[in-house]
Amino acid sequence: MTTAHLRGRDELAHVVRTAVSGVLGIEPEEVDDATDLHDDYGIDSLELMEVGARLEKALAMKIPVSDLTSAHSVGHAIDLLAERLAARS
Repeated sequence: MTTAHLRGRDELAHVVRTAVSGVLGIEPEEVDDATDLHDDYGIDSLELMEVGARLEKALAMKIPVSDLTSAHSVGHAIDLLAERLAARS
């Protein structure tokens, strides 16, 4: 799915949850907007960079490291990515 085919936040959320679950080895349904990857799953910096790489590939965009590290929850990350995608349009 390319960014041109994303139709709103729900589809973006699906892309993010799929990337996170793939790196952490969990089901996408286990990841929701309130999920804190640090507190809930103990994600380390290498795993976070892998999530970022998967998202960059899936969304065909460069994601600033600060977006990955500053997000307090998965929902916050989705909102940051939505803002970046909107700015590109």
